[in-house]
Amino acid sequence: MSRKLGNDQRRARLVSRHHLAVPADGPEQVAESLVALHATDPATVHLSVLARCAAGTADVERALYDDRTLVRMLGMRRTMFVVPAALVPVVQAACADDIAARERTRLVQHLATAGLDGRDLDAWLADVEEGAHAALRAREPAFAQQIADGEPRLRTEIVMAAGKPYESRGYLTNRVLFLLAAAGRIVRGRPRGSWLSTQYAWSTVETWLPGLEPVDAGTARAELARRWLRAFGPAPVADLKWWTGWSAGQVKKTLTAIGPVEVDLDGGPGIALPGDDEPVPEPEPSAALLPALDPTPMGWQERGWFLGEHQPLLFDRTGNIGPTVWWDGRVVGGWAQRPDGEIAIRLLADIGADGTAAVHAAAGRLHGRLGGVTVIPKFRTPVERDLSS
Repeated sequence: MSRKLGNDQRRARLVSRHHLAVPADGPEQVAESLVALHATDPATVHLSVLARCAAGTADVERALYDDRTLVRMLGMRRTMFVVPAALVPVVQAACADDIAARERTRLVQHLATAGLDGRDLDAWLADVEEGAHAALRAREPAFAQQIADGEPRLRTEIVMAAGKPYESRGYLTNRVLFLLAAAGRIVRGRPRGSWLSTQYAWSTVETWLPGLEPVDAGTARAELARRWLRAFGPAPVADLKWWTGWSAGQVKKTLTAIGPVEVDLDGGPGIALPGDDEPVPEPEPSAALLPALDPTPMGWQERGWFLGEHQPLLFDRTGNIGPTVWWDGRVVGGWAQRPDGEIAIRLLADIGADGTAAVHAAAGRLHGRLGGVTVIPKFRTPVERDLSS
């Protein structure tokens, strides 16, 4: 018979393992504990760390660009993440290599619109990729425009969605750099401007992270699944499949390799790492303000056990979560910054006087640590839009 690990036990693990009660030692431990930090919106990386430890934005930048203990890369579900440097080969082999192959096939198809008649498009693209890599290597770190100066074919124009109402035209530059990054050949480095910027300088992986050794894809998937279960388990298999973006066959083969134990999640089937199916102590209630796209709420596809009925107010139309207020392992509201930097809170549940006081104290601490910086999430949600205005 499967051991029962209900929602209370899942929330107890979430609070403890995601550092919502006891602070982490620094940015590296935050990333390690959560497997990876969402980085589609650059502000998320910094705010996710600030929510979980005493480190500031300068400490996050130090880890990313000076010590290089954290690395920004494409990963699960074709999403941008920041991962511990030691995990880069694992995410590369487990997820990014497949993404690179699919995206390259798609780009070759788009090259049919570029006026390259009579050429072997696959071979032509491969030559441009090598030219772009060489151009970067000659002047790294370099921004996209500087790389295109060294490889003029990057300014070849292609048409996306030809003949459709949303047809668009653009240069090849960013698509080729995306391919090289997805293939693990180049790395996004320090941005131009502040930590809110999305204009990154590029470096070759040999320069940025020398000595990386490749990992077998099967071994990498097993390691990534173990880390996810350690951080987000116990959980349904469907959540692992969604979070990784793997096929059903890849998930099945990976689970055969790691041999998880079956558990009962309040009436539904789930899995846990061997030895992690025993009850854990439930921590004292604590408050946290997590940013939009934070890796905790984005760690599962099925979120009812900590989100309740709040999804329509706290998510945008494409499934991106906005800034959330947490109390005792549950989402209890949303937050936003007003133009003057003040943090506004909206509670969507009654959490009592102690809980309300703890939430407002957390908001005050965050306001002070942001040092006058106002963050507008890349993806806006109903509560965030309303509060920010």
